[in-house]
Amino acid sequence: VQLVESGGGLVQAGGSLRLSCAASGSIFRINAMGWYRQAPGQQRELVAIITSGGNTNYGDSVKGRFTVSRDNAKNTVYVQMNSLKSEDTAKYYCAADVVTTRTHQWYWGQGTQVTVSS
Repeated sequence: VQLVESGGGLVQAGGSLRLSCAASGSIFRINAMGWYRQAPGQQRELVAIITSGGNTNYGDSVKGRFTVSRDNAKNTVYVQMNSLKSEDTAKYYCAADVVTTRTHQWYWGQGTQVTVSS
């Protein structure tokens, strides 16, 4: 199973970015999918998670500004990030709770950098 993120980059404060993450491989089912982030010297923290049924959970610092969504047919999760702040600068990692014919575990992407300039 592989998760590939895209959409990161440099944006000015107040701007928007949309991250995408596509899962591929011998996937039977994906339960939750979502995003975490990690800034230098800080712990990895939850950005947003969405279940296969569409239930969502957000980190407190992004509520009201970020929106997570997914396309189950494409095994893809997105996060629309609006009103970006300098403190949103971090490496963003996609994560997915994947069931295959042999395993059930969380998989992680390599991460995509988001840099917000003030």
